Amino acid sequence: MHPNLFTTMRTLKFIEGCKATALNPPPPPPPPSTTERAGEKLFQHLHDHLRVNSFRSKSTRTHPPPNQNAAVSKNSLLPYGLPNTDLLEPQIDPSLKFVDLIDKLAEVYRRIENSSQFEKAEAFLEQCAIFRGLLDPKLFRRSLRSARQHAVNVHTKVVLASWLRYERREDELIGTTSMDCCGRNLECPKASLVSGYDPERVYDPCICSGYNADVDVEECSTSEVDYDMSFCIGDEEVPCVRCKIASLSIPFKAMLYGGFRETKRNTINFTRNGISVEGMRAVEMFSRVRKVEMFPPNVVLELLTLANQFCCDELKAACDVFLARLVSNFDDAVLLIEYGLEEAAYLLVAACLQVFLRELPNSMRNPNVVKILCSVEGRERLALVGHASFTLYLFLSQIAMEDDMNSNTTVMVLECLVEHAVETWQRQLACHQLGVVMLERKEYKDAQRWFNSAAKAGHVYSLVGVARSKFKLGHRYSAYKTMNSLISGCSATGWMYQERSLYRIGEEKVLDIDIATDLDPTLTFPYKFRAVSLVEESQFGAAVAELNKILRFKVSPDCLEMRAWISIAMKNFEGALKDIRALLTLEPNFLMFNKKIHGDHMVELLRSLVQRRNQADCWMQLYDRWSSVDDIGSLAVVHHMLANDPGKSLLRFRQSLLLLRLNCQKAAMRSLRLARNHSKSEHERLVYEGWILYDTGHREEALAKAEESVSIQRSFEAYFLKAYALADSTLDPESSKYVIQLLEEALRCPSDGLRKGQALNNLGSVYVDCGKLDLAADCYKNALTIKHTRAHQGLARVYHLKSQRKDAYNEMTKLIEKAQNNASAFEKRSEYCDREVAQRDLVMATQLDPLRTYPYRYRAAVLMDDHKEIEAIEELSKAIAFKPDLQLLHLRAAFFASMRETTDAIRDCEAALSIDPCHKDTINLYHKVREPQA
Repeated sequence: MHPNLFTTMRTLKFIEGCKATALNPPPPPPPPSTTERAGEKLFQHLHDHLRVNSFRSKSTRTHPPPNQNAAVSKNSLLPYGLPNTDLLEPQIDPSLKFVDLIDKLAEVYRRIENSSQFEKAEAFLEQCAIFRGLLDPKLFRRSLRSARQHAVNVHTKVVLASWLRYERREDELIGTTSMDCCGRNLECPKASLVSGYDPERVYDPCICSGYNADVDVEECSTSEVDYDMSFCIGDEEVPCVRCKIASLSIPFKAMLYGGFRETKRNTINFTRNGISVEGMRAVEMFSRVRKVEMFPPNVVLELLTLANQFCCDELKAACDVFLARLVSNFDDAVLLIEYGLEEAAYLLVAACLQVFLRELPNSMRNPNVVKILCSVEGRERLALVGHASFTLYLFLSQIAMEDDMNSNTTVMVLECLVEHAVETWQRQLACHQLGVVMLERKEYKDAQRWFNSAAKAGHVYSLVGVARSKFKLGHRYSAYKTMNSLISGCSATGWMYQERSLYRIGEEKVLDIDIATDLDPTLTFPYKFRAVSLVEESQFGAAVAELNKILRFKVSPDCLEMRAWISIAMKNFEGALKDIRALLTLEPNFLMFNKKIHGDHMVELLRSLVQRRNQADCWMQLYDRWSSVDDIGSLAVVHHMLANDPGKSLLRFRQSLLLLRLNCQKAAMRSLRLARNHSKSEHERLVYEGWILYDTGHREEALAKAEESVSIQRSFEAYFLKAYALADSTLDPESSKYVIQLLEEALRCPSDGLRKGQALNNLGSVYVDCGKLDLAADCYKNALTIKHTRAHQGLARVYHLKSQRKDAYNEMTKLIEKAQNNASAFEKRSEYCDREVAQRDLVMATQLDPLRTYPYRYRAAVLMDDHKEIEAIEELSKAIAFKPDLQLLHLRAAFFASMRETTDAIRDCEAALSIDPCHKDTINLYHKVREPQA
């Protein structure tokens, strides 16, 4: 905090005579003097600040150890028995979900394209809300960046820039402060305080260094000023220039030139107007130089009060800008926001709000902050200053629900979200999320009411919440009727049948579960239900096999927990420990067995029942798991190694790579942050910061970090990061040559075989793209000698390009035999055989991983070649229903266009462009299809 400002506040004398009232004023007759009220207000500020300072710890939220841990022992690892089908139920997604998602994506794309500059940010925010419920978090972050790019007012910029920063969770990076920025206007805290529409400049270098308070001293000199009047304050006079003071506002002009008594006086008594002599001198100087930077903060605060009293807009704006620049930390914000709200200082409140948002989630544990943001009085005051919005409370609701779904703060934030919801999609989301929270809190009547509100606003998925609330209230048949009528009334989806299955029994229940999986194989509940049903029949092996089906392509803590649960019952303690270690990597505070036992406690019990391994044994095991493409097993080994050496940043980095491979991006980013925090050297820290930036869409910044790291010390990881980031775009011959040089430099640096195998594999890919097939083959063969099994795929590609299809097929067969996770191997092998064998391989690939899109596209293309247009469309539509993929949508749009189904083709193009607005093939097709309609 600025030292003058802090000292002045502590002495309670910086706004003598201002008109501000106390925070909670009593009703005394007669009213206290202005100075006394100012003192009460500041005393309350300081008292609150000291009282809540302990709330600002940087520790993240943790769960207290359950008392039941004592009930678990080596002799009784399942004190709570086995899972029961009667107790299983799927979670209700708090995000927006649509029966006609493709129509919705197309609609939002049209809205974005047709919006004015003042509406674009809001349109992108709606797109963010839709993408939030999809599997790829990069889509959400890209839309969030677009929303910030097109923001116009300061409030929206502050919220969205803070949100983007939160997505990287920089609060967890040791040594950073809340006001640090990544070097671009997009997230710069000072750039956010500049109003205006500047979409082309958000990726420019930030303006942090552009704030100077230098003032021309000669311009402020008073030696040659022709004073013609003065203001008397107490026993002192402040000489002024009448016309200059009159120019400050209409009230001053009226007082000095409007025929009042003051008009004819050369000395005007200003004692009772709540400004000090020092403050009045500042007013006089401002009237000439139109700057406030030369004044101490306490004087500027006085000027702001006087500006409000006498409607001095220019003076108020200058004070607002100056004070907003002073807010640099949480203490500043807590002390100044009340004053900003009282004086309606828009930028000052924005600066304070920005600090609160950039300190999330910790700031929401401060009761004063919660009061300002969530209380009725607080949000009314924010609204009066222009700082209460749906965007603000949407951001806060995400943080609150992630932090603690059951807390009263979460409820208050969501109630604010409902209050500020104006558009249809906003009401749908706000009411639905409040319903989800109320259901979690077991307040079922309120949950039903909010879900009903969301459904009435048009959010069909909220009927799932309506049915669940009815079921919890004991109305099972009514819940069944709700879902049954929904299935009868619109296009069926997997989640509809999944929900209806909860209210059915026997074969009908099983049938609904199976239909749900057929319509949407990514739903985890059906696999869990079938597995537990098999456990109840003592078919433990079949139960594990059922869970394996989904864990091959979608790793989730609940499925890992259930497989570990069953493995313990089978006395497969090694398998159980592997799964528990993997799920703790995803969620370190995970509570097992219906939230009764800490996962860490189970690890300690199981460790004594399996073979003990030292760190060297673990490295050997990691090589074996890695080479057999057993990513979950590799995660478990790394977790074990980190338990022995928790400060090993290299292991944290390996962990992040495995998590990214498993599409667990949130957990991967957490591991990367921990790797960065445990770095032993500057050059290593820079590499991990670079990967964090790259994985959150900041490619140029990532390259800069790699360059800086190399300038300190040559290392494998720095060169590899630079090569990887450069190879992310389409490479011309010169760029390819440079990437090859970087990878060769990386291979000359010390590293382990796991990473060198990856570098050799990447180098082979670049050689293939350059047409250097023999060099590529050498790279792949060298990678295979150090057990980088995935290099079989690259070598097969080389054989194929050399027209050696049989060798290519055999190479992929080797990969299938070695890899535990081999869906991609089956898919790739299909390219090196005839149509009939290819079809079989692609069917196997889809069974192993239904999220892989190539098999659907291939089968659809074959059907189109056979003039089976309807069947081809159905093949693509089946996959699009649970994965709205860009390539699938583009191909279906092309098929519709060839069938002259123009409306459907346009819709699919618009949906595809919503996912990737720069996809050239889709853009060309879109224009081509629309031409006849133009």
